[in-house]
Amino acid sequence: MSTRTTALTAATAALAAITLGLAGAPATASTTPACGTVASPDTRVEHTRLTDPTVSDILARSGFDDVAGAVRTVVCEAGSSRAATAAARLAGQALWQRAVDRVQGRGDAGGDLPRSDDRPLYWARLAAELEIARVAPAYRTWSEDARAKVLAAFDRSSRGIESTAFARGEAGRSRQVLASGFDPFTLDRNIRQSNPSGATALAMDGRVVQTAKGPVEIQTVVFPVLWGPFAQGSVERAFLPHLVPGKRDVDTAITISQGRAGRFDLEVWNGAHRGTFPDNDRVSVNETIPIPEDVPHADPQPQWTRTTLPVEAMKAAVPGTFPVNINRIITEIPAGSTAPVTREDPTPGSTAVAGGGGDYLSNESAYRTTALRDALQADTKQGHIHVPVLNRGRERRTAGRHAG
Repeated sequence: MSTRTTALTAATAALAAITLGLAGAPATASTTPACGTVASPDTRVEHTRLTDPTVSDILARSGFDDVAGAVRTVVCEAGSSRAATAAARLAGQALWQRAVDRVQGRGDAGGDLPRSDDRPLYWARLAAELEIARVAPAYRTWSEDARAKVLAAFDRSSRGIESTAFARGEAGRSRQVLASGFDPFTLDRNIRQSNPSGATALAMDGRVVQTAKGPVEIQTVVFPVLWGPFAQGSVERAFLPHLVPGKRDVDTAITISQGRAGRFDLEVWNGAHRGTFPDNDRVSVNETIPIPEDVPHADPQPQWTRTTLPVEAMKAAVPGTFPVNINRIITEIPAGSTAPVTREDPTPGSTAVAGGGGDYLSNESAYRTTALRDALQADTKQGHIHVPVLNRGRERRTAGRHAG
């Protein structure tokens, strides 16, 4: 059996197991011996939370407790590391689509958790990643480098990043929107935490909204709450294909994150500083946002970037449940000074301390995408929206940190 055929067979098994919610993948024609298990897999802090009974409950009550086993099976039976990467990519795409379908009301909910819940995707992804970290395939091409490629392919595709192609051609479209949300975070405070921005991304992915000016097609992705992938350019690489001059296919690009209780904030300014609040792996940083050399960027790196969203018109739109605030507040160190000052709008030559969205990954997602816009001289409408903190019954949400 060729590598291509084996990859297709394993990927089909993944799609069936994950999309249909089977307990395991269908048998393939592969004669690969059963996989072994790594005694001490290389894992991250995020994976250690999988042992919490609350996580098992979330996965069981959503029907997503079958995903990890299905992913392990297709990696085992792929026949080669190249085939395993292809199968993991399709398995990740299937997981993303299953989560989107669940939130958007298609098919069986799989349990009694609200369909709007973003947590099944988050925890199922981590459980599958742990199985990839543990698995020891018998085929000759397997190595730790191969494992890393399989993990990267699964992670990227299970975040929707491989599925952002717009369906409508130039002649038939009015507007196209690319938006991003975030994983749950502050899980050491509350393991039940979800993230309204991630739920929003799942609810909007693939939708075509009819407006007075014509249809608007929306594609979405969900980013990790981790400093490392951001430093490696994960945000820019997700947005870049849609912003390249001559190939640009989006009119609007929006980053979204959980913000303050009881209101929407339209952030005007994004700062070039990342602060000390720990990420989901309990990693802290305190530095200027690092931009990879192979990502289009301005030199010198700007301290501030600005929204190009029509914030006044957005605020003036039909009122909803929550008020909409245009937030111009930033914290800077003025030119010639050493003391931080909080004010509306940055002053010339100042050093960024915090943008309107703070100094965490929400601000960073906005900074990276708008800095990329400016480096490419794209005329897209881009900016950041903080959505209100939500409550899930008794599962009260944390409101103190802009996130993710």
